[in-house]
Amino acid sequence: MSRLSLWKDGKHTNDYKFMDRRISEMFTIGGTGVLLNKYLGPIEQTGNTDPTQPDYLNQSERNIQDLLWIENRDRKYDLNVYKMRGIYQRADQDFDLSQFGLFLQTGTIFMVFHLRDMVDQIGRKLMAGDVLELQHLKDYDSLDQSVPAALKRYYVVGDASFAAEGFSPTWWPHLWRVKLNPLVDSQEYKDIINNIAAGDGTTTPVGQILSTLNTYQNINNAIVAQAEIDVPKSGYDTSHLYTLPTNDSGTQPIADPTTSSSLLATSDNTINADSGSQSPLNKVEGYLTGDGLAPNNLVTGAGISFPANPTTGEYFLRLDYLPNRLFRFSGSYWVKVEDNVRTNLTPGATNNQTQKSSYVNNTNTYTDAEGQTHNERQSLSKIFTPKADN
Repeated sequence: MSRLSLWKDGKHTNDYKFMDRRISEMFTIGGTGVLLNKYLGPIEQTGNTDPTQPDYLNQSERNIQDLLWIENRDRKYDLNVYKMRGIYQRADQDFDLSQFGLFLQTGTIFMVFHLRDMVDQIGRKLMAGDVLELQHLKDYDSLDQSVPAALKRYYVVGDASFAAEGFSPTWWPHLWRVKLNPLVDSQEYKDIINNIAAGDGTTTPVGQILSTLNTYQNINNAIVAQAEIDVPKSGYDTSHLYTLPTNDSGTQPIADPTTSSSLLATSDNTINADSGSQSPLNKVEGYLTGDGLAPNNLVTGAGISFPANPTTGEYFLRLDYLPNRLFRFSGSYWVKVEDNVRTNLTPGATNNQTQKSSYVNNTNTYTDAEGQTHNERQSLSKIFTPKADN
Protein backbone atom coordinates (compact mmCIF):
# COMPACT_ATOMS: atom_id res chain seq x y z
CA MET A 1 0.00 0.00 0.00
CA SER A 2 1.42 3.35 -1.09
CA ARG A 3 1.77 6.21 1.33
CA LEU A 4 -0.99 8.81 1.49
CA SER A 5 -0.01 11.96 -0.49
CA LEU A 6 -2.08 14.85 -1.88
CA TRP A 7 0.71 15.75 -4.32
CA LYS A 8 0.84 13.38 -7.28
CA ASP A 9 3.98 14.36 -9.17
CA GLY A 10 2.50 17.28 -11.12
CA LYS A 11 -0.81 15.62 -12.04
CA HIS A 12 -4.31 16.97 -11.54
CA THR A 13 -5.73 14.18 -9.45
CA ASN A 14 -9.34 13.44 -8.63
CA ASP A 15 -8.80 15.27 -5.33
CA TYR A 16 -7.88 18.42 -7.25
CA LYS A 17 -10.86 18.07 -9.59
CA PHE A 18 -13.24 17.54 -6.69
CA MET A 19 -12.02 20.67 -4.89
CA ASP A 20 -12.01 22.68 -8.12
CA ARG A 21 -15.67 21.85 -8.81
CA ARG A 22 -16.65 22.85 -5.28
CA ILE A 23 -14.78 26.16 -5.59
CA SER A 24 -16.38 26.83 -8.97
CA GLU A 25 -19.81 26.23 -7.43
CA MET A 26 -19.01 28.81 -4.76
CA PHE A 27 -18.53 31.44 -7.50
CA THR A 28 -21.74 30.35 -9.19
CA ILE A 29 -23.73 30.74 -5.98
CA GLY A 30 -22.14 33.78 -4.37
CA GLY A 31 -20.14 35.60 -7.07
CA THR A 32 -21.12 38.95 -8.56
CA GLY A 33 -21.80 39.41 -12.26
CA VAL A 34 -18.93 40.91 -14.26
CA LEU A 35 -18.92 41.84 -17.95
CA LEU A 36 -15.51 41.53 -19.61
CA ASN A 37 -14.27 43.62 -22.55
CA LYS A 38 -11.34 41.48 -23.65
CA TYR A 39 -8.12 43.21 -24.67
CA LEU A 40 -6.88 41.97 -28.06
CA GLY A 41 -3.71 44.04 -28.46
CA PRO A 42 -2.70 47.35 -30.06
CA ILE A 43 -4.51 48.57 -33.16
CA GLU A 44 -2.82 47.68 -36.44
CA GLN A 45 -0.36 50.31 -37.66
CA THR A 46 -0.54 49.47 -41.34
CA GLY A 47 2.11 51.15 -43.44
CA ASN A 48 4.03 52.59 -40.49
CA THR A 49 7.75 52.92 -41.27
CA ASP A 50 8.88 53.85 -37.75
CA PRO A 51 11.06 50.96 -36.45
CA THR A 52 10.00 51.73 -32.87
CA GLN A 53 6.32 51.26 -33.82
CA PRO A 54 6.29 48.03 -35.85
CA ASP A 55 3.46 46.84 -38.07
CA TYR A 56 2.76 43.34 -36.72
CA LEU A 57 1.56 40.60 -39.03
CA ASN A 58 -0.78 39.06 -36.45
CA GLN A 59 -3.02 40.69 -33.83
CA SER A 60 -1.91 39.65 -30.34
CA GLU A 61 -2.20 40.93 -26.80
CA ARG A 62 1.55 40.31 -26.50
CA ASN A 63 2.38 42.96 -29.13
CA ILE A 64 3.84 46.29 -28.03
CA GLN A 65 2.78 49.35 -29.99
CA ASP A 66 5.65 51.69 -29.05
CA LEU A 67 8.96 49.94 -28.39
CA LEU A 68 10.64 53.20 -27.36
CA TRP A 69 8.24 54.13 -24.56
CA ILE A 70 6.92 50.58 -23.99
CA GLU A 71 3.34 51.75 -24.39
CA ASN A 72 0.11 50.48 -25.94
CA ARG A 73 -1.71 53.77 -26.45
CA ASP A 74 -4.19 52.65 -29.13
CA ARG A 75 -5.82 49.47 -27.87
CA LYS A 76 -8.28 47.17 -29.61
CA TYR A 77 -10.98 45.27 -27.70
CA ASP A 78 -13.11 42.28 -28.56
CA LEU A 79 -16.57 43.11 -29.89
CA ASN A 80 -17.96 40.23 -27.81
CA VAL A 81 -18.71 40.77 -24.12
CA TYR A 82 -18.01 37.85 -21.76
CA LYS A 83 -20.07 37.18 -18.63
CA MET A 84 -18.02 36.11 -15.64
CA ARG A 85 -18.35 35.72 -11.88
CA GLY A 86 -15.99 37.33 -9.39
CA ILE A 87 -15.70 37.70 -5.63
CA TYR A 88 -14.12 40.54 -3.66
CA GLN A 89 -14.35 42.14 -0.23
CA ARG A 90 -16.29 45.39 -0.22
CA ALA A 91 -14.71 48.24 1.75
CA ASP A 92 -15.62 51.84 2.40
CA GLN A 93 -13.42 54.56 0.94
CA ASP A 94 -11.69 55.93 3.98
CA PHE A 95 -8.88 58.30 4.84
CA ASP A 96 -5.41 56.83 4.90
CA LEU A 97 -3.38 58.02 7.90
CA SER A 98 -0.38 55.74 7.38
CA GLN A 99 1.60 58.37 5.44
CA PHE A 100 2.75 61.92 6.10
CA GLY A 101 -0.60 63.59 5.71
CA LEU A 102 -4.24 62.80 5.14
CA PHE A 103 -5.06 60.93 1.93
CA LEU A 104 -8.31 59.58 0.55
CA GLN A 105 -7.91 56.04 -0.69
CA THR A 106 -8.68 55.46 -4.35
CA GLY A 107 -11.27 53.01 -5.61
CA THR A 108 -8.81 50.16 -6.14
CA ILE A 109 -10.44 46.73 -5.98
CA PHE A 110 -8.83 43.30 -5.61
CA MET A 111 -11.09 40.64 -7.13
CA VAL A 112 -10.63 36.90 -7.54
CA PHE A 113 -11.95 34.64 -10.32
CA HIS A 114 -12.11 30.90 -10.70
CA LEU A 115 -9.07 29.97 -12.76
CA ARG A 116 -10.35 27.04 -14.84
CA ASP A 117 -13.75 28.62 -15.59
CA MET A 118 -11.98 31.81 -16.68
CA VAL A 119 -9.59 30.05 -19.06
CA ASP A 120 -12.34 27.86 -20.50
CA GLN A 121 -14.56 30.89 -21.10
CA ILE A 122 -12.21 33.52 -22.55
CA GLY A 123 -9.28 31.36 -23.66
CA ARG A 124 -6.69 32.88 -21.33
CA LYS A 125 -6.24 34.42 -17.91
CA LEU A 126 -7.25 38.02 -17.23
CA MET A 127 -4.35 40.37 -17.95
CA ALA A 128 -3.43 44.04 -17.68
CA GLY A 129 -5.54 46.05 -20.12
CA ASP A 130 -8.76 44.05 -19.81
CA VAL A 131 -11.78 46.19 -18.91
CA LEU A 132 -14.47 44.91 -16.54
CA GLU A 133 -17.92 46.33 -15.95
CA LEU A 134 -19.17 45.67 -12.42
CA GLN A 135 -22.91 45.43 -12.84
CA HIS A 136 -23.79 45.66 -9.16
CA LEU A 137 -22.16 49.13 -8.92
CA LYS A 138 -24.39 50.68 -11.58
CA ASP A 139 -25.81 53.97 -10.24
CA TYR A 140 -29.46 54.54 -11.07
CA ASP A 141 -29.83 57.76 -9.06
CA SER A 142 -27.45 60.31 -10.53
CA LEU A 143 -27.32 63.87 -9.20
CA ASP A 144 -27.34 65.08 -12.80
CA GLN A 145 -30.90 64.65 -14.03
CA SER A 146 -29.79 65.17 -17.65
CA VAL A 147 -27.91 61.86 -17.69
CA PRO A 148 -29.91 59.64 -20.09
CA ALA A 149 -29.03 56.32 -18.44
CA ALA A 150 -27.74 54.68 -15.30
CA LEU A 151 -24.07 55.35 -14.63
CA LYS A 152 -22.01 52.28 -15.38
CA ARG A 153 -18.84 51.43 -13.48
CA TYR A 154 -15.85 50.27 -15.49
CA TYR A 155 -12.55 49.07 -14.07
CA VAL A 156 -9.24 48.28 -15.76
CA VAL A 157 -7.04 45.34 -14.82
CA GLY A 158 -3.74 46.78 -13.66
CA ASP A 159 -2.06 43.62 -12.38
CA ALA A 160 -2.85 39.91 -12.06
CA SER A 161 -1.40 36.89 -10.29
CA PHE A 162 -2.36 33.70 -8.48
CA ALA A 163 -4.26 34.33 -5.27
CA ALA A 164 -2.47 33.08 -2.15
CA GLU A 165 -5.74 31.78 -0.70
CA GLY A 166 -6.51 29.92 -3.92
CA PHE A 167 -4.07 27.04 -3.41
CA SER A 168 -5.73 23.85 -2.27
CA PRO A 169 -4.03 21.05 -0.23
CA THR A 170 -3.01 19.53 -3.57
CA TRP A 171 -0.73 22.56 -4.10
CA TRP A 172 -2.50 23.50 -7.34
CA PRO A 173 -3.99 27.03 -7.76
CA HIS A 174 -7.73 27.51 -8.24
CA LEU A 175 -8.09 31.30 -8.07
CA TRP A 176 -6.79 34.20 -10.17
CA ARG A 177 -6.45 37.56 -8.39
CA VAL A 178 -6.60 40.87 -10.30
CA LYS A 179 -6.06 44.45 -9.25
CA LEU A 180 -8.74 46.77 -10.65
CA ASN A 181 -8.51 50.54 -11.04
CA PRO A 182 -11.35 52.84 -12.13
CA LEU A 183 -11.39 53.46 -15.88
CA VAL A 184 -10.65 57.02 -16.98
CA ASP A 185 -11.41 58.76 -20.25
CA SER A 186 -8.06 58.33 -21.98
CA GLN A 187 -6.68 57.33 -25.36
CA GLU A 188 -6.17 53.69 -24.41
CA TYR A 189 -9.89 52.96 -23.95
CA LYS A 190 -11.44 54.93 -26.83
CA ASP A 191 -12.34 51.67 -28.56
CA ILE A 192 -14.72 50.95 -25.66
CA ILE A 193 -16.07 54.22 -24.34
CA ASN A 194 -16.74 55.68 -27.80
CA ASN A 195 -18.51 52.59 -29.17
CA ILE A 196 -20.78 51.55 -26.29
CA ALA A 197 -24.10 53.32 -25.77
CA ALA A 198 -24.72 54.70 -22.30
CA GLY A 199 -28.03 52.85 -22.02
CA ASP A 200 -31.20 51.67 -23.68
CA GLY A 201 -32.95 54.18 -25.92
CA THR A 202 -29.93 56.51 -26.28
CA THR A 203 -27.10 56.85 -28.78
CA THR A 204 -24.91 58.83 -26.40
CA PRO A 205 -21.60 56.98 -25.93
CA VAL A 206 -20.74 55.90 -22.42
CA GLY A 207 -17.50 57.88 -22.58
CA GLN A 208 -19.41 61.13 -22.87
CA ILE A 209 -21.35 60.30 -19.71
CA LEU A 210 -18.47 59.04 -17.59
CA SER A 211 -15.85 61.54 -18.74
CA THR A 212 -14.91 64.49 -16.54
CA LEU A 213 -12.79 66.03 -19.30
CA ASN A 214 -15.07 69.05 -19.87
CA THR A 215 -15.22 69.79 -16.16
CA TYR A 216 -11.45 69.70 -15.80
CA GLN A 217 -11.04 71.84 -18.93
CA ASN A 218 -13.39 74.47 -17.53
CA ILE A 219 -11.47 74.46 -14.24
CA ASN A 220 -8.15 74.74 -16.07
CA ASN A 221 -9.41 77.59 -18.27
CA ALA A 222 -10.60 79.50 -15.20
CA ILE A 223 -7.22 79.03 -13.51
CA VAL A 224 -5.38 80.20 -16.63
CA ALA A 225 -7.64 83.26 -16.96
CA GLN A 226 -6.96 84.27 -13.34
CA ALA A 227 -3.24 83.60 -13.79
CA GLU A 228 -3.16 85.91 -16.81
CA ILE A 229 -4.65 88.64 -14.63
CA ASP A 230 -2.27 88.06 -11.72
CA VAL A 231 0.86 87.50 -13.84
CA PRO A 232 0.17 88.78 -17.37
CA LYS A 233 3.77 88.47 -18.57
CA SER A 234 7.02 86.75 -17.69
CA GLY A 235 9.78 88.53 -15.80
CA TYR A 236 9.44 91.75 -13.80
CA ASP A 237 7.42 94.87 -14.55
CA THR A 238 9.61 98.00 -14.28
CA SER A 239 7.32 100.42 -16.13
CA HIS A 240 6.27 102.08 -12.86
CA LEU A 241 9.86 102.84 -11.84
CA TYR A 242 11.25 106.29 -12.62
CA THR A 243 14.72 106.47 -14.22
CA LEU A 244 16.69 109.63 -13.46
CA PRO A 245 18.18 111.17 -16.64
CA THR A 246 21.92 111.83 -16.57
CA ASN A 247 24.48 113.45 -18.82
CA ASP A 248 26.27 111.46 -21.51
CA SER A 249 28.91 110.26 -19.06
CA GLY A 250 26.28 109.21 -16.54
CA THR A 251 27.87 111.23 -13.71
CA GLN A 252 25.41 114.10 -13.22
CA PRO A 253 21.61 113.96 -13.15
CA ILE A 254 19.56 116.17 -15.41
CA ALA A 255 16.33 117.60 -14.05
CA ASP A 256 13.15 117.75 -16.09
CA PRO A 257 12.91 121.04 -17.99
CA THR A 258 10.79 123.79 -16.46
CA THR A 259 10.59 127.53 -17.09
CA SER A 260 12.49 128.14 -13.88
CA SER A 261 15.17 125.57 -14.55
CA SER A 262 18.68 126.96 -14.36
CA LEU A 263 19.75 124.34 -16.89
CA LEU A 264 17.65 125.81 -19.66
CA ALA A 265 19.13 128.20 -22.18
CA THR A 266 17.53 129.77 -25.24
CA SER A 267 20.55 128.78 -27.28
CA ASP A 268 20.33 125.12 -26.29
CA ASN A 269 19.49 123.08 -29.37
CA THR A 270 18.33 120.00 -27.43
CA ILE A 271 16.33 121.36 -24.50
CA ASN A 272 13.87 124.21 -24.68
CA ALA A 273 10.94 125.48 -22.68
CA ASP A 274 8.55 123.31 -24.69
CA SER A 275 10.47 120.10 -24.02
CA GLY A 276 9.01 117.25 -21.97
CA SER A 277 10.91 114.91 -19.65
CA GLN A 278 14.53 114.24 -20.48
CA SER A 279 15.51 110.97 -22.12
CA PRO A 280 17.48 108.63 -19.80
CA LEU A 281 20.47 106.83 -21.23
CA ASN A 282 19.22 103.40 -20.12
CA LYS A 283 16.55 101.59 -18.11
CA VAL A 284 16.34 99.53 -14.94
CA GLU A 285 18.00 96.20 -15.68
CA GLY A 286 17.08 92.83 -14.23
CA TYR A 287 15.86 89.33 -15.05
CA LEU A 288 13.42 89.48 -17.99
CA THR A 289 12.68 93.19 -17.50
CA GLY A 290 12.87 94.13 -21.19
CA ASP A 291 9.41 95.18 -22.35
CA GLY A 292 10.29 97.29 -25.42
CA LEU A 293 8.97 100.48 -23.80
CA ALA A 294 10.96 103.66 -23.27
CA PRO A 295 11.62 104.64 -19.63
CA ASN A 296 9.46 107.19 -17.81
CA ASN A 297 6.57 106.65 -20.27
CA LEU A 298 8.35 108.51 -23.06
CA VAL A 299 6.76 108.27 -26.50
CA THR A 300 8.32 105.44 -28.52
CA GLY A 301 8.19 104.97 -32.27
CA ALA A 302 8.10 101.54 -33.85
CA GLY A 303 8.78 100.09 -37.27
CA ILE A 304 11.06 97.97 -39.43
CA SER A 305 13.46 100.84 -40.20
CA PHE A 306 14.82 103.79 -38.25
CA PRO A 307 13.30 107.26 -38.78
CA ALA A 308 15.15 109.53 -41.23
CA ASN A 309 15.70 112.55 -38.96
CA PRO A 310 15.82 111.39 -35.33
CA THR A 311 16.48 113.72 -32.42
CA THR A 312 19.01 113.08 -29.70
CA GLY A 313 17.54 110.87 -26.95
CA GLU A 314 14.75 109.52 -29.13
CA TYR A 315 13.73 105.90 -28.50
CA PHE A 316 12.65 103.58 -31.31
CA LEU A 317 11.46 99.95 -31.31
CA ARG A 318 12.57 97.79 -34.24
CA LEU A 319 9.87 95.24 -35.04
CA ASP A 320 11.99 93.27 -37.52
CA TYR A 321 14.21 91.96 -34.70
CA LEU A 322 13.20 88.78 -32.89
CA PRO A 323 12.63 89.54 -30.14
CA ASN A 324 11.82 93.20 -30.85
CA ARG A 325 14.72 95.47 -29.94
CA LEU A 326 14.59 98.95 -28.38
CA PHE A 327 17.19 101.54 -29.47
CA ARG A 328 18.07 105.09 -28.34
CA PHE A 329 19.61 107.69 -30.63
CA SER A 330 22.75 109.14 -29.08
CA GLY A 331 23.10 111.98 -31.59
CA SER A 332 25.30 110.12 -34.05
CA TYR A 333 24.21 106.44 -33.92
CA TRP A 334 21.52 104.14 -32.50
CA VAL A 335 22.41 102.43 -29.22
CA LYS A 336 20.78 99.17 -28.21
CA VAL A 337 18.90 99.51 -24.92
CA GLU A 338 17.11 96.18 -24.47
CA ASP A 339 15.22 93.33 -26.11
CA ASN A 340 11.51 92.86 -25.58
CA VAL A 341 11.76 89.52 -23.75
CA ARG A 342 8.67 89.92 -21.59
CA THR A 343 5.95 87.84 -23.21
CA ASN A 344 2.59 86.37 -22.35
CA LEU A 345 2.89 83.13 -20.38
CA THR A 346 -0.06 81.55 -22.21
CA PRO A 347 0.67 80.33 -25.77
CA GLY A 348 -1.40 82.04 -28.43
CA ALA A 349 -1.47 83.82 -31.76
CA THR A 350 -0.45 87.14 -30.17
CA ASN A 351 2.50 85.62 -28.34
CA ASN A 352 4.92 86.00 -31.24
CA GLN A 353 7.51 88.46 -29.95
CA THR A 354 9.91 85.76 -28.82
CA GLN A 355 10.82 82.24 -29.81
CA LYS A 356 8.28 80.83 -27.37
CA SER A 357 5.61 80.66 -30.07
CA SER A 358 7.82 80.33 -33.14
CA TYR A 359 9.89 77.50 -31.64
CA VAL A 360 8.70 76.09 -28.31
CA ASN A 361 4.98 76.15 -29.14
CA ASN A 362 5.41 75.70 -32.86
CA THR A 363 2.43 73.88 -34.42
CA ASN A 364 3.33 74.47 -38.09
CA THR A 365 3.82 71.67 -40.61
CA TYR A 366 5.83 71.26 -43.80
CA THR A 367 5.68 68.98 -46.84
CA ASP A 368 8.82 67.16 -47.96
CA ALA A 369 9.91 66.27 -51.50
CA GLU A 370 7.92 63.03 -51.36
CA GLY A 371 4.70 64.85 -50.53
CA GLN A 372 4.55 63.70 -46.90
CA THR A 373 3.49 66.19 -44.25
CA HIS A 374 5.56 66.51 -41.05
CA ASN A 375 5.50 68.70 -37.96
CA GLU A 376 8.15 71.40 -37.83
CA ARG A 377 8.62 70.72 -34.14
CA GLN A 378 9.78 67.14 -33.61
CA SER A 379 11.00 65.22 -30.61
CA LEU A 380 14.60 64.06 -30.40
CA SER A 381 13.46 60.44 -30.38
CA LYS A 382 12.15 60.88 -33.94
CA ILE A 383 15.11 62.87 -35.20
CA PHE A 384 17.68 60.30 -34.06
CA THR A 385 15.64 57.28 -35.12
CA PRO A 386 17.60 55.31 -37.74
CA LYS A 387 15.94 55.23 -41.16
CA ALA A 388 16.49 52.91 -44.10
CA ASP A 389 18.53 54.28 -46.98
CA ASN A 390 15.95 53.14 -49.51
